[in-house]
Amino acid sequence: MDNRQIVLESLPQGKLSPDHFRLQTAPRPQPEDGQVLVRTRYISLDAANRAWMQGATYRSALQAGDVMAGGAVAEVVESRAEGLKPGDLVFADTGWQDYAAVKAAGLSKLPDLQPLTHLISVYGVAGLTAYFGLIECGRPQAGETVVVSAAAGSVGSIAGQIARLKGCRVVGIAGGAEKCDWLKSELGFDEAVDYKAGDVRRALRAACPQGIDVYFDNVGGEIFEAALFGMNNFGRIACCGAVSQYDGAAPSHGPRGVPGLIVTKRLGVRGFIVSDFYDRTDIALAELRGWVESGALKVQEDVIEGLENTPAALVGLLAGENRGKRMVKVV
Repeated sequence: MDNRQIVLESLPQGKLSPDHFRLQTAPRPQPEDGQVLVRTRYISLDAANRAWMQGATYRSALQAGDVMAGGAVAEVVESRAEGLKPGDLVFADTGWQDYAAVKAAGLSKLPDLQPLTHLISVYGVAGLTAYFGLIECGRPQAGETVVVSAAAGSVGSIAGQIARLKGCRVVGIAGGAEKCDWLKSELGFDEAVDYKAGDVRRALRAACPQGIDVYFDNVGGEIFEAALFGMNNFGRIACCGAVSQYDGAAPSHGPRGVPGLIVTKRLGVRGFIVSDFYDRTDIALAELRGWVESGALKVQEDVIEGLENTPAALVGLLAGENRGKRMVKVV
């Protein structure tokens, strides 16, 4: 009946480390009317986990002493709500713990497909974020040049492949020669820029001789700035995240010349979160599933074993250790 939990012991003032967390044991919760008791199976790790420690975003800010927040694919153990029964799979905001009692309202039954990890990666928040960010915000047209930052990560690796499937020339930005080689040899990117190797703006000019039509931004900061200067007139920027600003000291300045460049190049810049498009989830999943099952879209997953390893796994994600979607297998 015990419930292991990972608690945010203290709010980080600089870089996040495993020392900011602690493992504790609490009684297993009991569901109330309208709730279900779920057991977490796979916890999703995302750069946004770190952003929630900095203040309110699209969700309330985390405080010291809170069970660390996070979404997970979970199995219903006990139900006190209509529509869900023991054995059903759901995606829920469980937090980093073995068990959670969550409101059934807003939950929907997930398909029992194999591997279950796809419910977090390509058919979960990562795949849907990539799909809607690119298709709805970037609006790529065949023959255009699309640049994706954090291209070896969970969202970027899928967004780049979707752009390729839509007939675009695709350039990924990633850290290290190995990741860049992987983007080209395995995922079909046309070019890849190693941001650790030198001047990103110059490397982007070389990789995008016809300029950039669509930029899918996962990182913000200096890489956003480098892409901005390479945008073509009437280009579109989909702002998905700003991981470069989540972990550590605040940046000393924002991208320089932004207002002038947006005006003179007549750029469309759109921030989004995946829930903006939940009414079109079925359409996205049908197309994603077709690509995966045909082999046109490759799924890369990085699964870490053990709830106790979740803090180190998040720290590693922020440092760029992963390729594809990182998650933790709890049971």
